[in-house]
Amino acid sequence: MTIEYINGKYLSSGEAAVPLEERGHQFGDGVYEVIRYYNGHGFMLEEHLERLEKSAGEIRIDLDGGIGRIKEIIEEGVEKSGLKDCYVYLQVTRGIAPRNHLFPKETKPSVSMTVKPASALTRDMVENGVAAVTHADERWANCYIKSLNLLPNILAKQTASEKGCYEAILHKDGRVTEASSSNAFIVKDDTIITTPLSREILPGITRAALKDVCDTAGIRFDEQHFTVREMKQADEVFITSTTSEVLPVTTIDGDPVKDGKPGNMTKLVLELFQARTQNR
Repeated sequence: MTIEYINGKYLSSGEAAVPLEERGHQFGDGVYEVIRYYNGHGFMLEEHLERLEKSAGEIRIDLDGGIGRIKEIIEEGVEKSGLKDCYVYLQVTRGIAPRNHLFPKETKPSVSMTVKPASALTRDMVENGVAAVTHADERWANCYIKSLNLLPNILAKQTASEKGCYEAILHKDGRVTEASSSNAFIVKDDTIITTPLSREILPGITRAALKDVCDTAGIRFDEQHFTVREMKQADEVFITSTTSEVLPVTTIDGDPVKDGKPGNMTKLVLELFQARTQNR
C-alpha cells in the first residue's frame, strides 16, 4: 500500500497535510530525490542519498541526523508499505516559518516522503520508442541541484504533452543540455554520447549507472556537447531517469530518428541496465 511520512509520522495515503507556511510549499525552498526499489532493494540508494546531501548542502539546509537518518526513514517506510517494487519520493525543505525570503532562525528542516507502487513503462514505449520535442532551456543556472523549483521543467513537459509527445529535450542556443525530467543521449558510430556534467544539468543516477554498465561492457561512452541538429542526425537517441529507465526516442519534432525504430545500441544498454537493477 502507499505510505506517507512527514516529520516523524508514518501515515496512510491521503492523511498527510502540509502547513501553509511550509517553505517548500511557499517558496519551493527544498530538495528531493526519487528512488526506485526493485524486488525490495533500493537501486543505487547510497548514490541517491549522497546527491540529496550535496543538493541540501548547496542550498544550506542541514539534514537533521544526516543521510544515515534519511536512509532509516526510507527503509522503514518501504517496509511498512509492504511493497517490493516501488518509488520513494523524499523531500527535504527548510521548514515551517512565517513567510519571509530570509532564512528562518532556529527552524528545523521538514522531511516528507511517499512510498507508492512502481508503474512499469508500457510495452509499446519500450519496443517502439517515444516522441519528443525540442524546447529552449529556460531553467536557472544551478540545475545540478535537485531543487523543488521545477516550473520551467513543468512548462516544457506540458508543451511536449500537448504536442502528443512524451518528453521535451532542452537546449541552449541549439546545444542540448538534457530533457525536462531525464538525461539525453545520442548514439553515433557505435558510441554513446551525452552532455558532460556541469552546473547546467542534473547528475542523473541512472546516467551514472549506465556509464558504469557501458564501461564494464566495453561500450564507448563519451561525455561531450552536441547540438539539436547533431541529435536529429544521430543513429539513435534515448533518455534515462529513475522512472523512465532507458527509453528510446524515435521521433523528434515530428521527424523520425534514423528509421524511426529503437536502435540496437539502445536495446543493448537497456538489457544491460535491467540486469544491473536485479544485481544491486
